[in-house]
Amino acid sequence: MLVAERSAPRTVRHWVMRAVAEAGVGGVSNQVVELLTGELVSNAVVHGPDGGSIHVRVRIDRADVRVEVTDEGGGAPKAGHPEPTAPSGRGLALVEALSSDWGTRAVPGGKTVWFEVHGEAD
Repeated sequence: MLVAERSAPRTVRHWVMRAVAEAGVGGVSNQVVELLTGELVSNAVVHGPDGGSIHVRVRIDRADVRVEVTDEGGGAPKAGHPEPTAPSGRGLALVEALSSDWGTRAVPGGKTVWFEVHGEAD
């Protein structure tokens, strides 16, 4: 668990990347997991309550990686497709485009947003 604050995305990215690298997942899959993890945690910080809790779970099965980010915010996030000049709103569109699968589910006291990346081990 960590607190929803500005440093959370970087902290979680580093933790997830160590776990993924130790499991032998590399190359493009590794980079996609890093990018998408940062997007989900950033969304949890921005759209969850100030100072709320964020929980991150990583599951690695050979080269397949699943990351789940749970926060105390409500709603069901959807991928948006903002205008090119819009300052934000592209995070879940990236998750949708780059992950093998993704989704959301309501949990007691908040929501979980997850993605999976199916790749090749080094």
